[in-house]
Amino acid sequence: MLTPNQITILRLALAFLSIGLFSLGGAASWVALALLVITLALDAADGYVARRRHLTSDAGAAFDIAADRIVESVYWVFFASTGLISFWIPAIVIARGGLTDFLRAIAFARGQTAFGEKTMMKSVWGRRLTGSRGSRAAYGIVKCAAFFALGARLALEGAPALVASQFVKGLYIGAIVLTITTVAFCLLRGAPVIVEGARFFYENEMKRR
Repeated sequence: MLTPNQITILRLALAFLSIGLFSLGGAASWVALALLVITLALDAADGYVARRRHLTSDAGAAFDIAADRIVESVYWVFFASTGLISFWIPAIVIARGGLTDFLRAIAFARGQTAFGEKTMMKSVWGRRLTGSRGSRAAYGIVKCAAFFALGARLALEGAPALVASQFVKGLYIGAIVLTITTVAFCLLRGAPVIVEGARFFYENEMKRR
């Protein structure tokens, strides 16, 4: 059986492979869509395996977050490159991720983690928005639905007779709504990290003076 870190590495490889297949178009796009689903499903698998086999660690959790960033970023950038979504979608998500990860890195250096018992989040609302299973699951579901809808819309471009159909138009509208919802959720969950994590940055700056 694969270890949690091996599952994370596999997830990264499948994400890039699926994007390569999407780029080929035709039947390859449907294989890419299937790989996209597997990639997103593995996001939950690595955490489950880590807890089940008692292999959880601070470094492993940080690696999982980094993998999440890479996977979501490459998909957003790819879908933006196809013209399905605006350039500003990946720009906002990547900027938010870079800022929150910067603050989490400072906290990690002080022995505090993004989630769990040693979480850097001190407020109740912060812990619920960023670390609760409900919040993380809801965000993951919306994000996965957005990626699947965008991937399905892209795969259907190989069937010109269907592209202009009401179903495909509705699918695309749904994909855009899900995309906007995902970005809004992303910013909402990032807000408490920025608000509470800023203290680590200021404390470091004060020590340098």
